[in-house]
Amino acid sequence: MKNKPIRTTYPLLPPLDEYVLYLEKIWESGIITNRGNMELQFEMELKKKLGLEHLSVVNNGTTALILALKALKVTGEVITTPFTHISTAQAILWNGLTPVFVDIDDDTYNIDPEKIEQAITPQTSAILAVHLFGQPCNIEALEKMAKKHCIKLIFDAAHCFGVEINDHSVLQAGDCSTISFHATKTFNTIEGGAIICKDPALHTEIEKLKNNGIDTTQNPVTSGLNGKMNEFQAAFGLLQLQYVDQSIQKRKEIFKLYQKKLQSIQGITMMNEKPGVNYNYGYFPIMINPTLYGFTRDQLFEKLKTENIHCKKYFDPLVSDVPIFKHFKRFPLPVAEKVAQNIICLPLHHLLEEEDVARMLGMLD
Repeated sequence: MKNKPIRTTYPLLPPLDEYVLYLEKIWESGIITNRGNMELQFEMELKKKLGLEHLSVVNNGTTALILALKALKVTGEVITTPFTHISTAQAILWNGLTPVFVDIDDDTYNIDPEKIEQAITPQTSAILAVHLFGQPCNIEALEKMAKKHCIKLIFDAAHCFGVEINDHSVLQAGDCSTISFHATKTFNTIEGGAIICKDPALHTEIEKLKNNGIDTTQNPVTSGLNGKMNEFQAAFGLLQLQYVDQSIQKRKEIFKLYQKKLQSIQGITMMNEKPGVNYNYGYFPIMINPTLYGFTRDQLFEKLKTENIHCKKYFDPLVSDVPIFKHFKRFPLPVAEKVAQNIICLPLHHLLEEEDVARMLGMLD
């Protein structure tokens, strides 16, 4: 179809008839939340799939961030990136903390370790970095920085289902990592997320906090929140685990097709893949150089939109430019500002066909 709508993303949906079988089991059990069999089984299978030991599933990725900061007893100031989804900074505010935005690296679009040093004060207690678009941060540099200043290191790994560095999950980095299973992600449980850590004592604390501060004796011993994943989400996730590798493979094929066709177009720059990294191909961001390309990012966005091709300006505006966060801006952010003004994410999902890609490329060339 000439004007068939092409969506930026499309959720991975398991076969409906198979999901109904899981729903029947839920109905038989009469348990729909509060650590039912589906949640326990999903958590176990997820740990096995990702090669992790201490993992807690929760109701969404924002809850995961809020609980991670709370469990690590972070206080005062948290250094983070302005180039991310607003939920990253909102989790900081929900804990009564102060976000401190520093600039990003122009190669990975992740937080620039060299800019962190200047932002550290006696009030700094944590770095909250983001593996944007599933591209790992400079983990080694960030861990060295956190150790040097005796502060916590948390990774917002919302985009990182299955992402590995040298065959080890990127989710094992830092004091804590969080992941999102939102419908827009490579792997989803409709809504959902998880918190990953290496310390068993921290894992126990997270389990308590996500259950309204109630411990294993069923006594409320601290202030928590209701962050539990329900049985319907968990069942959805269990089924998704059977299909996600097939979906990632299809995404990879589309990703490689984009790479091959776009490399000859002047004024378009693609994010570089790093050696030793296994990606999940969740996003395909490109940078537009308006002088070389002949169009601005916004002009290209509107041109594609008129042809029913829907892209995303991830992430514009910067979080530091959103009204509720503007007064936290302390440092210049030239790289982040340039990237936000010129980046666009092309459609990428498991239902895209080669003719869809050809149609989009015809509009880009």
